[in-house]
Order: sequence, then C-alpha cells, then structure tokens
Amino acid sequence: MRRLSARLRLFIPPFSWVAVFYVFPLLLILVVSFAARGQWGGVRWEFHPANYARLLDPLYLKVFARSLVLTSAATLLCAVLAFPISWWMARLPRGRREVALLLVLIPFWTNILVRLYAWMFILGRGGLLNSLLVASGLVSEPLPILYTREAVLLGLVYGQLPFMVLPLYAALEKIDVALLEAARDLYATPWQAFRRVVLPLSKPGLVAGCILVFASTLCDFVTPDLLGGARVALIGNLIQGQYLVVRDWPFGSALALAEMALIGGGLVLYLRAEKAA
Repeated sequence: MRRLSARLRLFIPPFSWVAVFYVFPLLLILVVSFAARGQWGGVRWEFHPANYARLLDPLYLKVFARSLVLTSAATLLCAVLAFPISWWMARLPRGRREVALLLVLIPFWTNILVRLYAWMFILGRGGLLNSLLVASGLVSEPLPILYTREAVLLGLVYGQLPFMVLPLYAALEKIDVALLEAARDLYATPWQAFRRVVLPLSKPGLVAGCILVFASTLCDFVTPDLLGGARVALIGNLIQGQYLVVRDWPFGSALALAEMALIGGGLVLYLRAEKAA
C-alpha cells in the first residue's frame, strides 16, 4: 500500500501538468464552441450548437478539402525527400553523423518568420529565382510564383522536412547492412531490397514522421499567410482569423475541435488498420 502511494505521488506532477495545460484548455475550448458570439466579439454564454452546423457550409468544406490535399502532398513530398537524406546520414561514419544531424537542426535556430521572409525574397517577381530564370533565358518575364499554392506547398515541405528526417534517421540507423548484402546474394534488385528489407524495417520511423508532419502542417497558419497571401486559406489560418480578426471565438473553437477530430480520426483509422494487418 505504501509502495502504491509512492507510485501515485510519482505520477502526480505529470498528470497535473497535463490536466492544467492540456485537459483544462481543451475543455474550455469545448464549452466555448457551444456558446454564441458576443455583439462586439468574444463570447455570449448561451447554448448555440449552430457553430457546428456552419462547418458544413461549402465555403468551409472547401477550405478543409484544400487543407487535406496540401497537407497530404506535403507529407508525401517530405517522405520522398527525407528517405535518401536519412539513409545517407545513417550510413555516414559515426563522427560525421553528429555533424549531419547538426545541419538538419540548424534551421530550428532561426525564427520561422525570418526563414519565410527569405523565401518571399527568393520567390517574388523580382526575387532571386525569377532573376535566375530570366537571366538564363528559360522565361522571358518573371513568373508569378509567390502567393500561389505551389509556394505554400514549398514552404510547408521546407518547414516540416526535419520532422520527417529525424525519426526516419533513427529507424534507418538500426538496419543491419548485412541484411542488404544477404538480399543481394539472393539476386534481389536494389528496388526489391528497398521494398522487401529497408521499407518494412524503417516503417516505425516513417509512420512517426508522417504523423508529425501531417499534424504540424495541418495546424500551420504562418506559411499559408506569408507565402499564399490571402489567396490560399487553410484550416490553420482560418482558425487564426476567427480568433484574432473576426473575433468569433465560438466558431473558431468549433473549427479547432473539428481539426483535432480530423487528426485524431486519421490516427485511429491507421491504428485499426495496423491491428487488422
């Protein structure tokens, strides 16, 4: 009994942290999502479930669909780009792996706004990329690259790529090279060795990276704001607009909970598929 109470005391700090900084804010958002908007913004404490009915408005469904498409594309591109980078890092001599890891982490030392403003300078009509394209003769006049979906996708992939590289690297580092040599001895082609050996063994890292990138990208509101201008609205900046611009906190809360349900539902479906496989 004394040992049990000691264990309970051990769990009190983390449970308190989760309750204060996660459960309580979540419950508050849930309560606010069923309230009405005040006349001058804020919250009027009346039961108003119509906030959830507004989610079915075609305007917001279109934003949800656009967010899912861009988020899925960013996750897929991050996985494709991160695989060769992580594999190369995992096969480096041990002393150089730390240097490679440091290079992956260096972008995190700079504020995301600074990095995105740098991309705005590169992608603008008079920016570095258009100057190079015009100077090389590939195009006759600057292309409209900034404030497009492609620019937003580029910014999302750039910002989230380290979240895919790090877990993939952790998984690929554990793969024994002897397994690949055995596959070659059995006349497996490089593609067959990748598909039958490397891919299954790296699956935990790949799944962790996909979850991290998908969830972070879906919540991102800075990248669509800066690189997409007002032309590319995603769920993240839609929620930000409801809280800070329109001041419709109840509807913003309903949107935030719908976004969480989307991410949580995807995770549940994946876990069920894994259990059934």
